Amino acid sequence: MRAESQPLVSVTDVEKHFGDFHALKNINLTIREREVVVVIGPSGSGKSTLCRTINRLETITSGEITIDGKELPAEGAALAQLRSDVGMVFQAFNLFAHKTILENVTLGPIKVRGLSKAEADTQAMALLERVGVAPQADKYPAQLSGGQQQRVAIARALAMKPKVMLFDEPTSALDPEMINEVLDVMVGLAEEGMTMVVVTHEMGFARKAAHRVVFMADGEIVEVAEPEEFFNNPQTPRAQDFLSKLLTH
Repeated sequence: MRAESQPLVSVTDVEKHFGDFHALKNINLTIREREVVVVIGPSGSGKSTLCRTINRLETITSGEITIDGKELPAEGAALAQLRSDVGMVFQAFNLFAHKTILENVTLGPIKVRGLSKAEADTQAMALLERVGVAPQADKYPAQLSGGQQQRVAIARALAMKPKVMLFDEPTSALDPEMINEVLDVMVGLAEEGMTMVVVTHEMGFARKAAHRVVFMADGEIVEVAEPEEFFNNPQTPRAQDFLSKLLTH
């Protein structure tokens, strides 16, 4: 366990503008090793933008983001190295359509981590087993359901042995019956101690797996609390309003 003073992810005074649109306003957030932070809020509140700044898929206008004590590099080899330490799972699965499931998972470890094909295959099969899709290893993405493809995307990110995993609404493109199979994998990761930042609309997952809930609205962090506290006793009118709308549908 790392020293209490050293967060794994640190976001300090971060601002983000898209032209005249102020997408992130004075964001301050720290995430410790083995912590699961779930980011929720209405559409357009800046949740996905925040998630994407943590591995520099979005640049920031000002402020600082560090991963394991190192500031995010601007570009080049250092940025590629950082991205291999920060796993990312998107709404869309982004699998390579012309590669098998096994090849999708082994590509990064072979190209970036320098593993042999045999090592990468062994590791990938263990990960596919872990997410419940090992029997599909020789198939192509189009032959799998959306839920299976998203579980492959999680295995692909885990294959890089990341320090932290970012999930940007990983179930929002899935049919309802496939959502739980992906959330179950994510709950398992949380229980195993993976450091995770999860942007989601799945409040059940937030209650079950989060150590802290971060509620965002209009580009700002409005409230941060433990799940029970947040869902049972929200402190701000904005969070109260958000939850009242959720619970009445």
